[in-house]
Formats: sequence, structure tokens, C-alpha cells
Amino acid sequence: MRCPASACAWCSRTSSQFRWPALVPGLCCLWCGGKNVRVVCESSVTYGNFSGGWEMKWSGRFCGWYLAAAMVAALSLGRTCLGTCEDGNPSDRPNFLFILTDDLGWGDLSCYGNTRFRTPNLDRLAQEGILFTQYYQAGSVCSPSRAALLTSRYPAELRLHGHLAQPEQNAARDMPNFMDPSVPTLAQLLRSAGYATIHVGKWHLGRPNPQDPGLEIYGFEMARWIDCREGERNLWQLEERPTGTKVLVDTTIELLKQVKGRPFYCQLWLHDPHAPLNPPAELMEKFRRSTPQGFTSPFMVYAATVVEMDRQIGRLIQALEEMGLRENTVIIFSSDNGPEDIDIGNAAWSAYGSAGPLRGRKRSLYEGGIRVPFIVSWPAGAPAGQINNTTVICGVDFLPTLCELAGVPLPETVRESIRGESLAAAFRGQVDCQRTKPLFWQWRFRVFNHPWNRSPILAVREGPWKLLLNPDLSRVELYNIPEDPGEQTNRAAEHPEIVDRLKQMALDWHHSLPPGRFDREAGQADYPWPGTGSQTSR
Repeated sequence: MRCPASACAWCSRTSSQFRWPALVPGLCCLWCGGKNVRVVCESSVTYGNFSGGWEMKWSGRFCGWYLAAAMVAALSLGRTCLGTCEDGNPSDRPNFLFILTDDLGWGDLSCYGNTRFRTPNLDRLAQEGILFTQYYQAGSVCSPSRAALLTSRYPAELRLHGHLAQPEQNAARDMPNFMDPSVPTLAQLLRSAGYATIHVGKWHLGRPNPQDPGLEIYGFEMARWIDCREGERNLWQLEERPTGTKVLVDTTIELLKQVKGRPFYCQLWLHDPHAPLNPPAELMEKFRRSTPQGFTSPFMVYAATVVEMDRQIGRLIQALEEMGLRENTVIIFSSDNGPEDIDIGNAAWSAYGSAGPLRGRKRSLYEGGIRVPFIVSWPAGAPAGQINNTTVICGVDFLPTLCELAGVPLPETVRESIRGESLAAAFRGQVDCQRTKPLFWQWRFRVFNHPWNRSPILAVREGPWKLLLNPDLSRVELYNIPEDPGEQTNRAAEHPEIVDRLKQMALDWHHSLPPGRFDREAGQADYPWPGTGSQTSR
């Protein structure tokens, strides 16, 4: 077994390459005496075209002081990257802490290339674990993505085509008012195997009985601040937003202390950086730059929100360490979809988010709408400082992957109904771990902002190829994602055989879904003037 040396290698400069300033001193791997030993190096992140495919790499050189200090610390503590060593199977079942942000873009963290502001705690989490560059959510907005994470079903199968709203709005879009409680969830499977199951924060999947104080019907033993509301307090209100993430982190720490001694699955689903945003004024001052006194800019508001969120996440990780839980806890960090659009009325501040070099934003099936940050850190079972540019993972893989890591076998009925597959090997550091199933997406409504971001209705990805099209076979677009992550060059005319195969797969999947309404403007690259009606049936 080889050391993931790409984590430490210098990156050669090429054209079509982005390179960012050095991050905080981080953790990489040193091959030494047959063991992977964590060492600290000065590193930056580069996303570029290396040998015909786009990759992200740590780059930088070893600093002698950090190298010596890290070697002493690593050897004295016996800290090795167990996921890559022969004797690296942890004896105890791992804990899981799943932190899901709201509307955070692929390019919003400094470990994903953001140079506008720094996210040191999440950078450190990435440098202590694995940063994935090809992770997708199964939806381009919140409710669909969350349903897929918990059920391993495509959200369109559950008729969760968009965000859940008021009953009349749901009915107008042929959607239920809550996720079907008869569909098995990750929380139910883990709880039946002895795990404590905890939910804190945004839910956005509804409940059969909205007055029910908990989420036991979906498998959660404990649930607090469901949809960020508790008692008379509503953390979505503007006056609560400055401290909302702190409240959710405080609650998470409190609940983890209550279940100490038991394996746990805890999902902390934050509401930042979803609009409306209202960070403390003193935090915004750090990002004033050229903005005149007396004014605030979208950059000030968004940067302060994300940096404060990063700080609170760092506080939660520190609490895990103080409780002695960090070593065997799999911390997973992600976002529910791409960054918000500027055209949404209440989202002007949050629309400053970045999809990096990716095309599209929230609601779009282009990469920027569905491809999001994904970091896995597990000191007892995975290598540090690894960047995985090759494994394609999706939210539908979450349930089978975590169940395998937990040693929880899937009942036959669940195995037959889920759409994802276990990619636990990638979580343990196997960089050549590849999926065997294609991925599908559907979006039935209009996409806002620039026409360049307005995708067709359907998308399918298999191997390196991603096909987008409308059910009437208009707007057929084929992209080689590893070579062209920004989806700039439509290769459909060059590869008709690939188009035909993926097109048939997408249409077969589309016709297997429950029928329902589509916006009249869905799948259009440009929209007519208002007043011509908004919806049509399939």
C-alpha cells in the first residue's frame, strides 16, 4: 500500500490552472518505515488540469521547524493514518457527526480555493482527513437533497421535487407535505443497531404531525431545534441570526455529553449561509475593505457569516476532543446544494456564495448547483491530508456507506430499494474506489439568474460523462467532467453513441418516476416575458 503522496507533492504550473495562497500549516503524509506518519507542512491548494484531467492538490514545501515538531509529536503519540496501514481497522464502532450547511458553494471554503476569506477550522478538518472534489447532492435545493441523504432514494421517486412549503404550495407542485415515514432511513437502521441518533437544526422534510416535538417516526432518538425553532424562539428571525449557529452548536455539545459511552450518529444541519443573513457588526468590520463607512456590502455580510460558522464548527470539534471522542468519530462536512442566486428576493446577501470554477448555482443541474464541498475526517480509520479527485460520490450513497462503516447489515428489503451504493473504501482512503451505478437528477422548475446557469430538466452521469437534456430531446448537452468541470464544451456531436446510451438511460429513469407538473419555463435556456402561465403537466 502506497502513501497518498499527491497530498504533499509540488504542483507544476500549467495553463488552465488555479493556485491559491498558503493555508494555515496543515497535515500531510510522510512515508516512513512502512507507516504513514502525519507531518505538518506549509500547504496551499491548486485546482488545475494535470495530465488531461482537472484535479485539486495540496502544494507547498516542508518547513523544517514544522516537520521536526510534527515528527516528534507523531512518533510520541503513535498517531498513524490507520486507514492506509495493514493493522488499521478500529476495534470499536465509529461515531458519526454529520455537519450539513445550507446553500454553501463548492468554492466558498479556502480549502476549496476561496481567496476572499479564510475558513481555518474547515481547512484543518480537510488537512486532517480527506477532501473530495467530486461529491454531488441528489437535489439542487434543500428538501430533495436531505431526503436522499437519509433514504438513499432519488427525491423525485418520493415526489420531493422542490423545497417543502405550505400545503397549498406543495399541492400546486404535486408534492406531499412531508417525507414518507414508511421509507426506511439511515437513522432507523443505526438506531436499531444500538446507535444513539440525534438531529439538531434545519430539517425541512416535514412531519406527519407538525405538533410532534420530535422526529422519532424517522428514527431519531433525540431532536432539538427542528427547523431551527424551539418554544417561542425561531432562529430564522433576523434578530436571532447573529447567534443562531452558536445556539445549534451549544445544543449539539449538550446532547453529545448525554450519550457519551454509546456510539452515536449526530446530524447538525445548520441554517447558514442561507438567507436572511445578519452577522454581528463587529465581524463584518473585518471585511470592510473599500466599502464606505455607514454601508455594508454583500461580501461583508456573506464573509462574516461563513467565517463565524467556521469558528463555531471549530468549537464543536474542540469539544469532541475534550470529551475524548475525536479519534473514532467520523466527521462529515457538506452543503445541501450550490450557492443561492442573486435574483431571489430575500437572498441578495447570501447570493455572494461561490461555485468556484463550476457552472451553475442553486436549482441548476449544472455542476455548480449539485456539486458541493465534502470533507471526511476520521483519525482512527482514514488517512490525513488526502485529496480524492477520482471517486464520484452522491447523497444517495450516504446510507449504505455509513451502514457499512458502522458494521450494520442492510435488510434485504432495504438493499433492493436503495439507489446508492457503499463507497466506504473511499472514506477509508482508497483513492481508486469507483462507483458502479449511474447517477440521475431531475429539476421541474425554472432556474434563476443568467441564462448560462439554466440547465435542462434531466441529467445523468456515468463514468466521466454527464448528459443533460429535456424530455422532448431538446438541449442535448454532453460533457466530460474530469476534463471540463466548468461544462464549457458540449461534446454531443463528437460522441453520438455515448449520447444515445445515456439519453435512453435518462429517459427510462424519467418515465419511471411518478407523474406530475413541470413549470412551463423548466428546461429553457431563456424565458419569455411573464404573464403566459407558469405550469404545465407532463
